Amino acid sequence: MSTTAKFTVKGALTRARIVEAAADLVLARGVGGTTLDDIRAGTATSKSQLFHYFPDGKRELVAAIASFQAERVLQAQRPFLDTLDTWEAWEGWRDAVIAHYESQPHWGCPIGTMASELIGSDPERAAEVAAHMDRWCGYLRAGLTRMRATGLLRPGADPGELALAIFASLQGGLLLTQTMRSIKPLRAALDAALTALRAEAA
Repeated sequence: MSTTAKFTVKGALTRARIVEAAADLVLARGVGGTTLDDIRAGTATSKSQLFHYFPDGKRELVAAIASFQAERVLQAQRPFLDTLDTWEAWEGWRDAVIAHYESQPHWGCPIGTMASELIGSDPERAAEVAAHMDRWCGYLRAGLTRMRATGLLRPGADPGELALAIFASLQGGLLLTQTMRSIKPLRAALDAALTALRAEAA
């Protein structure tokens, strides 16, 4: 049974509203800088209501926020993310990623930022958050595997290594984008990654 299955439709919507509002607070202040009182104030939620939807408190809420952020990031890359098996799809994916982060009020990757912050204080929760990043990278790997199978990549190309290199470029670009408050590092990182990928063409 999913977490939201135990709630009514109205309850599930209320829980989703709390998660979305809390996600923006955590993105702006960080996990450690956001208290449950901050979340109650920011979501107009009582303490009893908050613990009704998140019985395990902040740890459960952080997990829900990570899932929400992951889905929001992945959805912004669709439909290209699901069809990364042509050069055109990769170009479309690159444009979708840049458009998404350029439109966000807070620069940087919300999933990577949460994982980095939690690794020192809550390694178990950090691993759960990092799993969303593994899933994200998995889409890239799956697309490259199909490209090798259809002959668009040379037979000796390693989809896993290529996907990891592209994902590392993406995350590095996002880190500099956050630091420099500019989309230019992300654009440059993705352009360089796709140029390197084309060098693996059959």
